[in-house]
Amino acid sequence: MPQKARISLSGTDSHKVDSICKQIREISTKTGVEIHGPIPLPTKKLKVPVRKGPDGGGTSTIDHWEMRIHKRLIDIAADERALRQVMRIQVPDGVNIEIVLTG
Repeated sequence: MPQKARISLSGTDSHKVDSICKQIREISTKTGVEIHGPIPLPTKKLKVPVRKGPDGGGTSTIDHWEMRIHKRLIDIAADERALRQVMRIQVPDGVNIEIVLTG
């Protein structure tokens, strides 16, 4: 079984995460490396209810704040040339990238 690299991307802005996926896909087509993905994983929704009033008096009105974390998973054949180009990608703020080699 050939070795492959599993690239997991996560971030709060889905457009930034998708642009990184697009760049990885372009690298794989240029180098002729086999790629599977990007596979969208379920979006995590972090919800925080916050009380509007600064003190305890008055009506209890509540704001609901939400932060969404978008995740993508890409499997790419572990070609040295392709992985070197993937590591050179400029990753914007708010996007986490993790590369794991599996055999």
